[in-house]
Amino acid sequence: MRIALCTDAWHPQINGVVRSLAMTVNGLIARGHEIELITPQQFRTLPLPGYSEIRLAMAPRFGTRRALHAFAPDIVHIATEGPIGWSARAWCLKHGVPFTTAFHTRFPDYAAVRTGLSPERFWPLLRRFHAPAQAIMVATQSLGKELSERGLPQWRLWSRGIDRGLFHPGHAPLPQVIALPGPIQLYVGRVAAEKNLPAFLDLPTSGTKVVVGDGPDLPRLKALYPAVRFLGALSGVELARAYCSADVFVFPSRTDTFGLVLIEALACGLPVAAFPVAGPLDIIGPRGRGPDDSLPATIGVLDENLIQAIHRARRLDPMAAAVIGAGYSWDRATDQFIAALEGVSIGAETGGDSRLAMDMAPA
Repeated sequence: MRIALCTDAWHPQINGVVRSLAMTVNGLIARGHEIELITPQQFRTLPLPGYSEIRLAMAPRFGTRRALHAFAPDIVHIATEGPIGWSARAWCLKHGVPFTTAFHTRFPDYAAVRTGLSPERFWPLLRRFHAPAQAIMVATQSLGKELSERGLPQWRLWSRGIDRGLFHPGHAPLPQVIALPGPIQLYVGRVAAEKNLPAFLDLPTSGTKVVVGDGPDLPRLKALYPAVRFLGALSGVELARAYCSADVFVFPSRTDTFGLVLIEALACGLPVAAFPVAGPLDIIGPRGRGPDDSLPATIGVLDENLIQAIHRARRLDPMAAAVIGAGYSWDRATDQFIAALEGVSIGAETGGDSRLAMDMAPA
């Protein structure tokens, strides 16, 4: 297939969306598909307010149109609901080209954290964006169910994976972490308001809290929590070594759709402590044995009392976590992605419901 992938999130950003897209692009190319990427790197950009490291394309509509017209894709995948995403959506609707979207981020919840408004205020825009898509890619069954309840029933499962050659328990710990008083409680991810970090950093736990990641709240949190060790952003082997240096992985977010760092931590033999919310529930499960309670061992603890979750998770078997984490494969996730695209292409060829309703949208 000739696949155009349009995204407002791309390198040099460091986050789960970019990692997922990059690994999927690699898998698609390895399977012989032709890929055209449309990313902010092709446009002049400006920083997103409150996220200076995230840069949005300025007026990308005409550039996106030209690129899509020149490539003539069989199908378009629109990964994000930003300026490039809206521009690609408008082109597909105008030219009758089938397209899929992805629900990577709980934008209504993130916007609510930053504005103080109800998430319900932002859902109409999200429904409008995704409604014409032939398929909406989601990372978990529970997120798909939620979209169905929101009037978006055309979801397809696209899970996530890990680099199993990188994330495993065999790495030497980081010297700057292993020298700290234990137990080591680790968080990896963006340092931003929607990640709910104070719910972790305020806890009166023994040992040392370690934060790996960058983001707009980093200077403020470093000043507020001088006892916390902030390591900044890490990647590759250094990130894997950070996981292997800790005793428990703490995930305080209540808004993530999946949490790629959860399976990276598990694969490195690090049990998880988190709140019982979507994302952790879909990976760890309500009783710590997977979403269907079928795992042979407990790999994490979900509890509204996060300090209790941390204490209990520390006592779990690291190797059980590693075995389960290693089961997540990018090959399998890419197969799911291709299956969704092929299903859309077959539907378009046979004259199925294309959902290509012409409407005006911002671009």
